[in-house]
Amino acid sequence: MRGKVSAVVALAVTASLAVVPVASAAIPRCDTKPIQTALEALKSVGASGIAMTVKSPRCGVWNGGVGLADRRTGRKVLGDEHSRIGSDTKTWTATVVLQLVGEGRIKLDGTVEDYLPGLIRTELYDGRRITIRQLLQHTSGLPDYLDAPFWRNEEAHRWDHIEPLQTVQQALTLPPPDDRAPSGFAYANTNYNLAGLIVTKVTGRGIDTEIDQRIIKRLNLRETYWPGDRTTIPKPDLRSYLKRAGTLVDRTEWNTSEADASGELISTGADTTAFWTALLTGKLLAPAQLADMKRTVADNFGEDYGLGVERNRRAPGLVTWGHSGSMASGHRFRNAVTDDGQRAVTLLIGTDTYNSDKVDSVIGKLIRDLR
Repeated sequence: MRGKVSAVVALAVTASLAVVPVASAAIPRCDTKPIQTALEALKSVGASGIAMTVKSPRCGVWNGGVGLADRRTGRKVLGDEHSRIGSDTKTWTATVVLQLVGEGRIKLDGTVEDYLPGLIRTELYDGRRITIRQLLQHTSGLPDYLDAPFWRNEEAHRWDHIEPLQTVQQALTLPPPDDRAPSGFAYANTNYNLAGLIVTKVTGRGIDTEIDQRIIKRLNLRETYWPGDRTTIPKPDLRSYLKRAGTLVDRTEWNTSEADASGELISTGADTTAFWTALLTGKLLAPAQLADMKRTVADNFGEDYGLGVERNRRAPGLVTWGHSGSMASGHRFRNAVTDDGQRAVTLLIGTDTYNSDKVDSVIGKLIRDLR
């Protein structure tokens, strides 16, 4: 569920500027110029619509957007839309696992075999040699289940309910990934669906329930949902589009049950910003577990990966964290949060085609210039 999106031709859309402060009162010396500059730049990246949430010490939390949330009706993006956040879900899953580590119920260097005995025993893969830490850091050596022949046409399974165990079983039929970084990193959604199964085995409750109880309810995130087999997105929704034969087609309705712990959550920019702020300021993890989360290895995307978090390189000289997201339906997620949790930029993107390099540049400049 992690996006690999290249630059594409910009789409002809009408962009609108609708920045709405959600802070209750103006904060002295709030300078919105960097926000306005970023929104103006986002008009030309080629996305149908982008919702943006920005957090800074002086301006509080702002929501805004460019383009259309719904191309059919002409509804403009305002910034409060719900969207699939894809692999950003991995950070939420990793947070739950690390909470259980802090409670002594899971050992980071324990093995898959310790929790799911006999599940991984093939000629190529052995659960006795794969640790929980390796799952969360994508250094397990397991392949991505999305590389299985079953997923060559993802739209063919758009309405299917698929259990996470099935995705793991699909992965075990594949050869090891051929793109492992020297650090051992090879991104695989399989790792996180396995982590979700381990959480269920340890707690007796699904990863959806654990995320709901331990994060969503704890932080009072009223706009974050685990959809299960629900194919629609709560209103107001950011519609999602795929380019087919040169034309954008609406693919918002989708059963994403297969994504499970690796990418199933639906949220808003404001809720995800609140989650990341709480995470990085120590409200969800004890210091030891947060430190574990931030220990990174070099990935094969030119960044550094911890336990469910990416250390971004979008703003040179500034440490920022986040986790990108990508869904077959077309939704994309990008964010960056400073190490102290004081500044954040979150983008919800409604198409799978846009200039990703320009988007990364916009995020980097904005997170650097926010005050």
